[in-house]
Amino acid sequence: MSRKRNIAIDGPAGAGKSTVAKMVAEQLAYLYIDTGAMYRALTYTALERSVDPADGEKLRELLDQISIVLKPTSAGTLVYVNDVDVTEEIRSSGVTNTVSIVAGHEEVRLEMVKQQQKMAGNGGTVMDGRDIGTFVLPQAELKVFLTASVEERAKRRHEENIQKGFPSDFEKLKKEIARRDELDSNREFAPLQKAADAVVIDSTHMTIPEVVDNILHLVEERF
Repeated sequence: MSRKRNIAIDGPAGAGKSTVAKMVAEQLAYLYIDTGAMYRALTYTALERSVDPADGEKLRELLDQISIVLKPTSAGTLVYVNDVDVTEEIRSSGVTNTVSIVAGHEEVRLEMVKQQQKMAGNGGTVMDGRDIGTFVLPQAELKVFLTASVEERAKRRHEENIQKGFPSDFEKLKKEIARRDELDSNREFAPLQKAADAVVIDSTHMTIPEVVDNILHLVEERF
């Protein structure tokens, strides 16, 4: 591979985007950029500082006051807010259930997108999110839209929670995931949608390694 390209992986909540994107980046020796973690970091800080998640202006001001840093390590990406490691905290259910509201504000997304585009400026990145192929990196050389049924996505999240020792309610998770789909798809600015030139991969009946192999095959084919 002579020149390093950018790979965009979009899809709904719980489709396995982060896990897949990390593994693809590892295989290609690319940088993995977890855009969801950046929005989660802002959401976590807003909740901690009692900033209303529905107030876009206040959130935008908060974004100017904090620094969000993603640090790739052999154990995965660590997330820091003002030099404090918040990697675990940003995965709480409070953050999970609020992040779509925070991410829906145009002023917040525009600033985040600037930061993300800067990170991908030299190529050689795998970025996942809701609108990477349509809005953040519309020129990405490979775009994938990764999806799975609500049932399957809730099952995966449920198993993940149990593994981590978190309390988990499968039926409640199904409702929360369906609600996030609705919020993400219907937000006014940069909604969740498939880029016209994206390759759709339905992972409902696939394992994570199968999805990764599929994407690496597309990389070989394209690049």
